[in-house]
Amino acid sequence: MGIMLVTGAGGAGRTTVATAAALAQARAGRNVLLVSGEADEGLGVDVLRPTPAADFRREFLALQERSATALDLLGATPFEEAELTELPGSAPFALLRALRDAAAQDRDLVVVDLPPLADALALLALPEQLRRYLRRVLPPERQAARALRPMLAQLAGVPMPAQWLYETTARWEAELAAVQAVVDAPTTGVALVVEPGPAAAETLRTARLGLALHGLVLESVVANKLLPAESRDPWFAALTAQQHEHLTLLRTGHDGAVHALPHLGRDPRGPEDLALLAVDAKPAAAPEWTVEDRRAEDGILVWHIPLPGAVKNELSLVRRGDELLLAVGPFRRNVPLPPALRRCTVAGAALVDGDLRVRFAPDSGLWPKASKTAKPPKTP
Repeated sequence: MGIMLVTGAGGAGRTTVATAAALAQARAGRNVLLVSGEADEGLGVDVLRPTPAADFRREFLALQERSATALDLLGATPFEEAELTELPGSAPFALLRALRDAAAQDRDLVVVDLPPLADALALLALPEQLRRYLRRVLPPERQAARALRPMLAQLAGVPMPAQWLYETTARWEAELAAVQAVVDAPTTGVALVVEPGPAAAETLRTARLGLALHGLVLESVVANKLLPAESRDPWFAALTAQQHEHLTLLRTGHDGAVHALPHLGRDPRGPEDLALLAVDAKPAAAPEWTVEDRRAEDGILVWHIPLPGAVKNELSLVRRGDELLLAVGPFRRNVPLPPALRRCTVAGAALVDGDLRVRFAPDSGLWPKASKTAKPPKTP
């Protein structure tokens, strides 16, 4: 199964491009599912719509039921399903659940209509971030001591977390892990939709950088709403020339395919118009984060982190425990260190042509002497 995630600048035509791609593949005989809250139905492609309100009510009622004892002690009045309205922030979780459910189906291709770029990048990073928070707040190791909780509660004089809390956390962890597995799969790729204009190149740089930080690949760029080049009107001719200039910049700034789609002079109307806007995004290999063993030559290990479009003055990194706190531009990520680097100290870093090279010196107190001939593993 392939997963095509479609995002882009606001107003660039993300939903149209996603729908056109899904329809084209369905007409070619593939079993396609389109995940979108805005796409029209009845076009000849199956559509799965996220349901933020229903998801919120279901999750809230399930949590309320599991925590009934604690709520009773507090004198709380339970909510009825009919009086619940979704809270802000429900939509991203509903979209992630829809993505998980879509990937579980027996389909050849799933096309996902994501929100605008900034929200899409935050959405794709959300499963990993929430899993990290859950592990810090309620470490799984504590569950092993649940038989001792009554005694620990008496000794500490405070109530210990109830079993339902650990069970709920484990369920959330499993759901988030399933979504993250879909996002991280090698058959998942991202298509970026932009209008070829002054903001297009910066949007492309932001997309490449934000995706690369999370180990994702931008497999194709869609330059949408391109005006016809043969117009004799001076105003249209100047605008067309500007579009083609920025189209050239897009092709220069992206190693993969750049699809140019025409402006139809109207909003797309039905399957025949959508057929003119179809693109075929093919999976591309995500750049690997590799550890280079240079102990024999320089006494160090080098972690190569591909960050295309990064600039030095927007970059910072801090070692904290077994994690690297990496910030680049507006993006941040807490990256777990590969096992080999956890026994090292950071010796420096350099950014060379979009490749962040973090140097690590083996800690003599932690690094086994017999391991000098071993090659450190690659990171996923």
